[in-house]
Amino acid sequence: MKKEQKVIYYTDELKNEFSTIEITPRKIDGKYDYGKNNFKWKFLHWFWYTLTFRPVSGLVLKLAVHHKIINKEVLKPYKHKAYFMYANHTNAACDPFIPAQVAKPNHIWVIVHPNNVSMPILGRINPYLGALPLPDDFEAAKNFMNIIKMRIEQNHPVMIYPEAHIWPYYTKIRPFAETSFRYPVQYDVPTFCFTNTYQKRRFSSKHRIVTYVDGPFFADKSLSPKEQKMDLRNKVYNAMTERTKNNNMEIIKYIKKEESND
Repeated sequence: MKKEQKVIYYTDELKNEFSTIEITPRKIDGKYDYGKNNFKWKFLHWFWYTLTFRPVSGLVLKLAVHHKIINKEVLKPYKHKAYFMYANHTNAACDPFIPAQVAKPNHIWVIVHPNNVSMPILGRINPYLGALPLPDDFEAAKNFMNIIKMRIEQNHPVMIYPEAHIWPYYTKIRPFAETSFRYPVQYDVPTFCFTNTYQKRRFSSKHRIVTYVDGPFFADKSLSPKEQKMDLRNKVYNAMTERTKNNNMEIIKYIKKEESND
């Protein structure tokens, strides 16, 4: 008997959150440690990221969703160089793993919700895996900007999910704002994006995730800083929207509430 397709009704593409994970986030204040540049911190990062997280995440993605990356060669000229990476946010289980595989061999740092550093055990490890939680007060905001600046100066890429909220298995791109594109404009580094798509496997009814990488995109210096942000946003949004045409499975159907019969 054919399984009935799950349907989710939404009202706001910018604000609705459909992740089923419930975590009480800690407050990210001025006391939060975003990372140091000393030997101990570097060693723990190397141990957790290089020896544990990246190889394990690659294996999990291969076995669980037959993960494949397309067009990764565009990143070759930027090996061990700084850039900002943007992606769609559609999988609570896989989204933490995919950036490390796309950016490999670079170590990528990911701007995340405070939930990601609030779990009892994993929350303590995630900072060493590259998690940079969004700040909750002015003092933390200064520290947050300082760590972004430091990672860029160290030639590390930084990852952002501009849609902010997780919509599981969503096959389109939500209309995200240009706010987060201030970073590549401010630091004058290239911008890339990747788009995760859900595709049928040849001999299975289960899906696979195929990731498409695009870029580099550069800020148009003839424009004002505000216009540069919007220009970069549009380039990324258009590239990601084009890649969503490669989806050939709709695991969950999303319907805007006003269009439903409820």
